Amino acid sequence: MSKVKLDEEEKEILRDFEAGEFKSVLTPQRKKQLAKAAEETFKKDKRINIRISSRDLEALQRRALEEGIPYQTLVSSILHKYVSGSLYDATANKSLNSDLNRPGFAGDSIS
Repeated sequence: MSKVKLDEEEKEILRDFEAGEFKSVLTPQRKKQLAKAAEETFKKDKRINIRISSRDLEALQRRALEEGIPYQTLVSSILHKYVSGSLYDATANKSLNSDLNRPGFAGDSIS
């Protein structure tokens, strides 16, 4: 395993951390909330079956291999990020954005 190279600022942060300079501000109540959210996020209590092209499946498997995780976990993570709003289809928004920039679009203000 190669050693990570840190810049001076990162080295200073690491030294401070190792010296005990950082103190957690996490309250027991907030810690419980975060633990519950993490548990709910990773709970896999439902199964789905989907049909996708072999090309897409192979691409997913390659990406999962690069990430070092099972491809089903990668698919589950992608779906979770999408439904939680942290992942979106940028190509779907291109047409909306081009409409918003079009002169005379209903969303434009008229001076």
